[in-house]
Amino acid sequence: MDSKKYLRRMRELREDHDYGQKQVAAVLQINQRVYSRYETGTNALPIAMVYGLCELYGVSSDYLLGISDMKQTY
Repeated sequence: MDSKKYLRRMRELREDHDYGQKQVAAVLQINQRVYSRYETGTNALPIAMVYGLCELYGVSSDYLLGISDMKQTY
C-alpha cells in the first residue's frame, strides 16, 4: 500500500482543475503555506480538509486518500 498516494492525488486534482495552492487554500479558508504543508506531507491532513477537498473536487474520500481509483461513489 502506498501511504503517500493521497499527496499525489491532492496535487493532481489541484492541477487538473487549474488551481494554484493559493486558490485551494482560500476555498478551505486556510493560509497557502499551511495548504502547501498538507500537500507535501509536512503536516498531517486534518479530516476537515479531506472533506473540503472532496467537496471542492467532487471526489470520494476513498479516491482522494488513494484507497480507491473510483473518483465517485454512488
